[in-house]
Amino acid sequence: MFYLVKTPWWLKKWYGGLIWDMPHAKGDKVLYLTFDDGPHPVATPFVLEALRRYGATGTFFCIGKNVQEYPHIYRRILEEGHRVGNHTQHHLNGWKSSDAAYLADAGQAARYIDSDLLRPPYGRISAFQASLLKRPPFEYQIIMWDVLSADFDRQLHPGKCARNVIRHARPGSIIVFHDSEKAYPRLEVALPAVLEHFKEKGYRFDGIRPGLMRQGDKQN
Repeated sequence: MFYLVKTPWWLKKWYGGLIWDMPHAKGDKVLYLTFDDGPHPVATPFVLEALRRYGATGTFFCIGKNVQEYPHIYRRILEEGHRVGNHTQHHLNGWKSSDAAYLADAGQAARYIDSDLLRPPYGRISAFQASLLKRPPFEYQIIMWDVLSADFDRQLHPGKCARNVIRHARPGSIIVFHDSEKAYPRLEVALPAVLEHFKEKGYRFDGIRPGLMRQGDKQN
């Protein structure tokens, strides 16, 4: 399985219309933890409790069909002050889906997920799909990432997932975890380790808010 733990600068520049990290003032120690693929009846409550213990706010990119199945967990995410985003209705791969099918799936998820943020599953979205999703009637900000924990990789030791984040995260980094059954055995070890490490270093953890993007990323 090939993936990049740290998104290289050239990829961010090549896909400059997408949001890869967040702006921050000099000396501002802030990170953006994100969680994909939920809500899940075990993983998501675990994440919420871990965030609560460390006074952290996260952003949850939810799959529409999972919100339908676990609406009470989705409501809890919102009630506890976290942000949410659209991760499509059925976790579609944009590279393997027609433009019409992909937009329809995102639109279906939008019935259950009230947000102006969208993260493409697998990070796979065509330039044309992205351009359409950024325009009316969708007007999404498309959120990618700076650092992968790689908690989805069953071959990794949980400690390696934590080290992936600790080694590569910098102020403004958008970091990906997964509140899913597949990732949970690594998430339950890696997330508390990451929270503890960066809290001790004086960092805070914020949710992704509308309009907070690098000026150079703002493209139509």
